Amino acid sequence: MSEPVKGSEKAARASAPTIVVAGGGTAGHIEPALALADAVLRLRPDASVVALGTERGLETKLVPERGYPLELIPPVPMPRKPTPELLRLPMKVRDSVKRTREVLSKVHADVVVGFGGYVALPAYLGARGRTPIVVHEANKQPGLANKVGARFAKRVAVAVPGTPLPGAEVVGIPLRRSITTLDRAELRAKAREHFGLDPDAPTLLVFGGSQGARTINTALSASAKEFADAGVGVLHAHGPKNTLAVQEFPGRPAYVPVPYLERMDLAYAAADVVLCRSGAMTAAEVSAVGLPAVFVPLPIGNGEQAVNAKPAVDAGAALLVDDADLTRAKVAELVVPLVTDAARVAKMSAAAVGLGHREADEVLARIVLEAAGAKVTGDD
Repeated sequence: MSEPVKGSEKAARASAPTIVVAGGGTAGHIEPALALADAVLRLRPDASVVALGTERGLETKLVPERGYPLELIPPVPMPRKPTPELLRLPMKVRDSVKRTREVLSKVHADVVVGFGGYVALPAYLGARGRTPIVVHEANKQPGLANKVGARFAKRVAVAVPGTPLPGAEVVGIPLRRSITTLDRAELRAKAREHFGLDPDAPTLLVFGGSQGARTINTALSASAKEFADAGVGVLHAHGPKNTLAVQEFPGRPAYVPVPYLERMDLAYAAADVVLCRSGAMTAAEVSAVGLPAVFVPLPIGNGEQAVNAKPAVDAGAALLVDDADLTRAKVAELVVPLVTDAARVAKMSAAAVGLGHREADEVLARIVLEAAGAKVTGDD
């Protein structure tokens, strides 16, 4: 545990809160944590934000790029089936919790904010009884870590109504300001020039998760001729570990494959329609920028990606295609006609307006600062 803090040091800590965010592994856990971090610093510029992560996750790249310090703890992967690894789990949890407590003590943490996943569980256990905890759950069906954390959290924030966690407050998903304030029309010309896309052709943005998606890659790249014949440009992020061979059609709008999209704001601005998975963060971003979507939910897990897509589908802002049904024929039948129908695209885009919670980052930041016992600059 931390040693007692006295005098001026204690006063300095009270005036400058330290927030520890635990959201490692995938972009779906990391990006909301970083969006929260940005919002905290807007509300309290004197605050410190430290991220917890492991050497295995994307946080080793994403967190330093955003300018935040990263403290590494041992990973605690949760085996889905009985394996010899399961027998070693208690020892791994113990080591990770011990390291987490060392970090919390070193940075003088005032609150721990967890976003689920294998970094959040040791963070919750390490903070329990020592440091206030705030839980954020992005999916309607919470994962194991957040189920545990919510039992002794000071505040529990969720993205959607009906999430079965005690004391849940609906706030939405924290998103980057570059997304929530994006003016797609203003950036369109710059965005298309950036990616080498036709400046005037209707354009489809395609991506899977951060590592790509085989079904999407296969079906869409096989449809290059259909897109070219219809005069449609395509920007396709296929994943850094994948390759994509796409037939070229000189004189027609380009089909541009890229391993990864560093500038998602420009990718959204370049597009008229998006075809993608429907992770919680992705679904929230797509709605926030007003893009009509064809969602292809990941066909594993507990079906949460289909649930994530439902609000946009119900509002008329998106279509849903099962992963098994996404073929070249389905692309020609459904996707190409949508992208080339300007009136329908405009109607779907308008339907996306008002979905989600654009201010979720600052709403959650205020909850976190309150849990830390810190005032917001400018508030009475």
